[in-house]
Amino acid sequence: MNQSYPTSEKLKTQKHIDLLFSEGKSVSKYPLRLVYTPLDANTEQGLHFGVSVSKKYFKRANKRNYFKRVLREVYRKNKEIIYNAIGNDPYAMMFFYQTKEKLSYQEIESKTLELFQKFANR
Repeated sequence: MNQSYPTSEKLKTQKHIDLLFSEGKSVSKYPLRLVYTPLDANTEQGLHFGVSVSKKYFKRANKRNYFKRVLREVYRKNKEIIYNAIGNDPYAMMFFYQTKEKLSYQEIESKTLELFQKFANR
């Protein structure tokens, strides 16, 4: 599988983001959370994925940006788990980092793998 994160895969549409927060389902593995919702198969295609780190936990933008980069990288390296789980169905997903703790890359990656497996087994 191609391990890139192309623009076509990024969650940008306000309609999709609103849909996630109004109708989305959630899977958690502390301190990470994955919110997902299926999209209309007639108009949408593929997976749209976004990441978020709360300003509540990290006031400084450089810290938030660091954790967003780490989350995107971990997703990029392990996205085949999600693609195998959803098949050809279109989905919108958002990945949240929800703690003040500054976890290492390895800890975030292991928690992400557990979270993606939990999503695949839902």
